[in-house]
Amino acid sequence: MDQFYFKEVSLLITHYNRSQSLERLLNSFKAINCSFGEIVVSDDGANEEHKAKIVELQQSHNFSLVTTPINKGLGNNLNKGQDAVGLPFTLYVQEDFVPAADFGQHFADAFEIIKDRPDIDIVRFYAYFEYPYLKPYKNGFSEMEFRFWNSGYKKYYYYSDHPHLRRSGFLTKFGRYLEGANVDVTEYHMMMSFLQKKGKAMFYVAFKSLFEQTNSSAEPSTLKRNFWRESKNPMIDMLREVYRHLKFRYDYLFRKF
Repeated sequence: MDQFYFKEVSLLITHYNRSQSLERLLNSFKAINCSFGEIVVSDDGANEEHKAKIVELQQSHNFSLVTTPINKGLGNNLNKGQDAVGLPFTLYVQEDFVPAADFGQHFADAFEIIKDRPDIDIVRFYAYFEYPYLKPYKNGFSEMEFRFWNSGYKKYYYYSDHPHLRRSGFLTKFGRYLEGANVDVTEYHMMMSFLQKKGKAMFYVAFKSLFEQTNSSAEPSTLKRNFWRESKNPMIDMLREVYRHLKFRYDYLFRKF
């Protein structure tokens, strides 16, 4: 198997009370011979059992650890993690993802793109659905195109907290993640900031082939979405569609981030 070493890239992993998942992710990168100039684990105040496991993992995986005495939420975890990064580029991955066996080659292609294209801010590797407006570029990547007049609310999902490569000056350009809010609000705030400040992104079209999001019974997801977002009731779904159209348009035009 080929060796892939990205000396200009920091692997940033966010963690909270899922040290087995963290170990699995770190081992997965080793198994596919994919390594980075540095690894930063940003922990959101894990309990003592998981903290002890993280310290143990440091001995075998040689990563920097930034933590906090109490849980402060996703925004704080992302901000302090990115602050600790010391290299020009950041691969951000949550601890419950696992890279595919062929991730190294595709990441090499993504890294070449972001280095050759100074206008590109992020390259996305995973999503729940394909972005609706894409212009094919090369090696399976497409350029995401946002136009306010394009139809559908899904055009606003241009940025996502799912695994992506970005320039390490991301917070300087787009602002810091909102702290003290739930996950949905934090991600939404950054999504709108990214659009208003004219960020540009690439999207890997086979988007669910490069990472698998894995939640075991021993370490289920700690992410709690609200009922309004997750309900499968048809009437709720219809109301949600109308609400998103109106809210996204209002926020993009009038809110300041």
